[in-house]
Amino acid sequence: MPAPGFAMPASGGREVSSEALRGTPYILYFYPKADTPGCTVQACGVQEALPALGRLGVEVIGVSPDPVKRIEKFAQKFNLTFPLASDADHSVAEAYGVWVEKSMYGRTYMGMERTTFLVGPDGVVRQVWRRVKPATHAAEVSEAVKAL
Repeated sequence: MPAPGFAMPASGGREVSSEALRGTPYILYFYPKADTPGCTVQACGVQEALPALGRLGVEVIGVSPDPVKRIEKFAQKFNLTFPLASDADHSVAEAYGVWVEKSMYGRTYMGMERTTFLVGPDGVVRQVWRRVKPATHAAEVSEAVKAL
C-alpha cells in the first residue's frame, strides 16, 4: 500500500515530510508519549541503531502527539539526533491507522498505538510492526531494513 503523505514540525527546528523523503527508504515509528519509560527505551534503541541504518541509506522519524516543545526537551535530554515529529492533531496517526481506542484501569481513551512502518524508496509500505516492544524494536527494524 502507498504510504500516506505527511508534513510535520520536528525536533531541531526541522520539518519532516513524505515529499522530502521521496526516493529514500524511511522508518516512521509512532510512539505514545515523549519521555516515558517505554518510549525512552525505544528512542534510545533507535538512536543506537542510527549509524547502521544510515549506512543503509534509511531515514528514521519518530512521531508522537506531543507538542514540539515537549519533543524538543525529550530529544535534548537523551541526545536523540533523528527527527522527532509532532502530530499534535493526530491527523498523520489517523491516516496510518494508529490513532486507536485504548484502555487503562477500566477507562477508555484515544491514543497512539506503538507501531512502526518501513517505507521503501518508492513510497510503498514494505513492512508494519504493530504493538512494538520498545526493548527489541530497533533490532527487529534493523534486520528488516537489511533485507530491503
